[in-house]
Amino acid sequence: MNCKQKQDEDVFRVLALTKDVDEVVYPMLIKKLKIQKMQDCQEFLSQVQNQRQIEQEKLLVENSSLLGKKQMLNVEENIIKIITDVLQKIENHEFNKQNYSLAECNEIKQDLIKKISLDKKIIEFLKFLVQLTALDERYIQCGSNSFHLLVEMRVDLKEQLFEKIRIRNTSLLRANLMRSDFSGSEFDNVLISGMNLNGAKLFNCKWRNLKINELNKLKAHSGRVNKVCYSPDGKSLASCSDDKSICLLDIRTGNIKSLTKNEREVKSICFSPNGTTLASCSRKFVYLWNLKKWKQILKLDGHSDEVVQVCFSSDGTTLASNSQDKSIRLWDVKTGQQRCKLDGLTSYARSVCFSPNGTTLASCSKDKSIRLWDVETGQQKCKLYGHSNYINVVCFSPDGTILASGSQDKSIRLWDVKTGQKKPKLQGHSCGVLTVSFSPDGTTLASGSSDYSICLWDVKTGQYYAKLGGHSKSVNSICFSPDGSTLASCSDDKSIYLWDVLAEQQKKDKMDGHSDSVNSICYSPDGTTLASGGSDNSICFWDVKTGQQKAKLDGHSDSVYSICYSPDGTTLASGSHDSSIRLWDIKTGQQKAKFDGHEYAVTSINFSPDGNTLASGSYDKSIRLWEVKTVEQKAKLDGHDCFVMSVCFSPDGTTLVSGSQDNSIRLWDVKTGQQNARLDGHDRSVNSICFSSDSSTLASGSRDMSICLWDFKKGQQKAKLYGHQDEISQVCFAPDGSVLASGSYDKSICLWDVKTRQKKAQLDGHYRCVTSVNFSPDGTTLVSSSFDNSIRLWDVKTVEQKSKLDGHQDTATTVCLSPDGIILASGSQANSILLWDVQTGQQIISSDDRYNFILDYFKPEILKKSSLQESVILNLTILIISQQPIFQSQSALILKGEFQNQKGINLRALFQQRGGIILENQQRVNLYSQL
Repeated sequence: MNCKQKQDEDVFRVLALTKDVDEVVYPMLIKKLKIQKMQDCQEFLSQVQNQRQIEQEKLLVENSSLLGKKQMLNVEENIIKIITDVLQKIENHEFNKQNYSLAECNEIKQDLIKKISLDKKIIEFLKFLVQLTALDERYIQCGSNSFHLLVEMRVDLKEQLFEKIRIRNTSLLRANLMRSDFSGSEFDNVLISGMNLNGAKLFNCKWRNLKINELNKLKAHSGRVNKVCYSPDGKSLASCSDDKSICLLDIRTGNIKSLTKNEREVKSICFSPNGTTLASCSRKFVYLWNLKKWKQILKLDGHSDEVVQVCFSSDGTTLASNSQDKSIRLWDVKTGQQRCKLDGLTSYARSVCFSPNGTTLASCSKDKSIRLWDVETGQQKCKLYGHSNYINVVCFSPDGTILASGSQDKSIRLWDVKTGQKKPKLQGHSCGVLTVSFSPDGTTLASGSSDYSICLWDVKTGQYYAKLGGHSKSVNSICFSPDGSTLASCSDDKSIYLWDVLAEQQKKDKMDGHSDSVNSICYSPDGTTLASGGSDNSICFWDVKTGQQKAKLDGHSDSVYSICYSPDGTTLASGSHDSSIRLWDIKTGQQKAKFDGHEYAVTSINFSPDGNTLASGSYDKSIRLWEVKTVEQKAKLDGHDCFVMSVCFSPDGTTLVSGSQDNSIRLWDVKTGQQNARLDGHDRSVNSICFSSDSSTLASGSRDMSICLWDFKKGQQKAKLYGHQDEISQVCFAPDGSVLASGSYDKSICLWDVKTRQKKAQLDGHYRCVTSVNFSPDGTTLVSSSFDNSIRLWDVKTVEQKSKLDGHQDTATTVCLSPDGIILASGSQANSILLWDVQTGQQIISSDDRYNFILDYFKPEILKKSSLQESVILNLTILIISQQPIFQSQSALILKGEFQNQKGINLRALFQQRGGIILENQQRVNLYSQL
């Protein structure tokens, strides 16, 4: 039955019957059912004796935290009847038969969510239905649908007891279930992509037929992995690397066989259509291998320079190879003889691909052209132009009607093979596209890029519906499994990833958040909302508590570089590469005003302390002051000779300070617009400026590796601080102004005593450039972000690292603490924003006694010497705000059980890769250490 059809009784009307039931009744019902081991809830409720027991039980909850205040609640007999009636109606309702997470149910589901999202009584009943799945199998589907609705409504499900629940045929996409207990639970056909299981307890779970975009991360090579390729039967995955090896992975067992007979890096591999032969290329030679004997059959010699790719024709009789000698050669696979040589290229072909019928060969090169060749004659049939930079890859669709090309211009082009006409351009990557691959049914195109990401595109609409982030370097090759369910990818980071594509295809309606780099984040003054601006031209508002996107503002036509809240929190300003500034009404999400005047990108914006004036800096070298109320330009401040990188009002609002790539800092009178002073002390670009809270001191950090302290009132340099070995990315004063922190591209952070002007300490820990530093409101903690993708928290007093927060899949570009200092937000080039709980590990663990039993399972003396305790008390990511779902299992405790996807792949390795602790392994390691 289709969910959109009219149902006999609307599910909302059934759920609304619970409005007179006090929420404290539900946990008591579950408790009684468990004690009496009842598997028939309705039978239990129908027993008068049990009704009395429930009543007596409820009277005992006086003074309980469940009630919140001292009061005696009377349980009337009709309450039990209401619950019984609702359960009877639910049992026979479509809500207990249909999978409400399917696209066909989306309309009725969204209508239901609108009605119940603010109804606490119904929400508590949905939680009860989830718990009921552990006891009464008749309610498994409605309990599963309830779980899905709770996740969709972003109900707080952290630190919940989900022991032995049975969930099936639903989606828990992005569910935030950190520190929850799933012991003994059973999942079947459940989408778990993006789930947060940080700190969760996963004992004896039976999770089968799981759907998740990430399957495994394989470390088969010690060098850059250049190509991955599925065998025609889908049972094996071949890969080649700069470590001179070819590896063959058994998909079912995970066993890897390695062939290391090559003298040089192996650039490309390809299976023959019958799966018996593997072709590879290394240096200027092409090799053919017998896979049964794992033995070299032929060595093809003909190219005069390095061969970059090999490709079999569909019938397996011909092999194409393209080389840096600017030729393409076609070889007879049986004899190893060269059939023909394709000449005429002005630069070497970077990629070749046979059409499915084997009559045409496509090639692309650095001359920005695509050429189609007649395989039989070796003659060029046509030449296609459309990309604005060199082309890295070409690929035919399975039916041969479409050719896809990926270019260094960041775009993908689809071409009509018959007419040579261009189809719509696919844009979504922020760097060059290195590889593309069609799914076997031709409906999906996957692309890999130098931006470290993989995009999945709907070929029919030209829209992408997923971005997969996991690699830490360029994605060199991607390949669909023959059944289209799995995508393999490899990277410069030496890793191979397997992705569940079917799980991604079910999330086509989940496109929210940024689709490109997050450039700027900013908390609202009350700390409840986080705004983010991205390279996808949009601004997103996020609920800090739930991580739910509250609004997405689209209006800019290019990347949003800077965002800033007004002091009263009612307005957000945004500056963009499209040269405009826009003001947005926080309440309605509507654009209030647009400021046009800058000729080039707006790099920095800042509200005056009274909120009446907005300052902006731009690549056009100018600074502009805008009247917020009248939406008029008050002044244009000219003086800088190069890009203005930063603008900042003094705490009293009378002076504006700007830093520029012309190496200068300028002080401007806000009232008159006149330049009061020019501060010259840096030899290169001024990247960051910051006022002390009392306005007495201005700090500046520069590309010349120095920090200057300036007497703001006198406009004179007080000191010049040296200590970094590379450019300064940011400077930041502690709240009391006594300490200055600086982050640098030399990977270090320095703390400076502002009074003595001496370096107090150097904080080393990041292994790549430090991009941002920020003090907590009380000044006790310093937060830093880096190109190494991590965020680190430092104790300012002891100058020691408190914790390291790993979660970003790409460079962490900015960090910001909430006004109360409890939550840390970090932005990344992987299009995500992460929210972190910055409380101590002890506080996290002490609030959750579910870990106490671990001391009974492991010998205390062993535990003390293990990394388990340390792992468990790490600060955990609370939320990841990102378009791409990112699965998390940091410090999740895993004991026994099953975790398998729909193809039978064991996901325990993935859980462990994401920080999960396999207790059996831990125990074996600890016992071994005792011997």
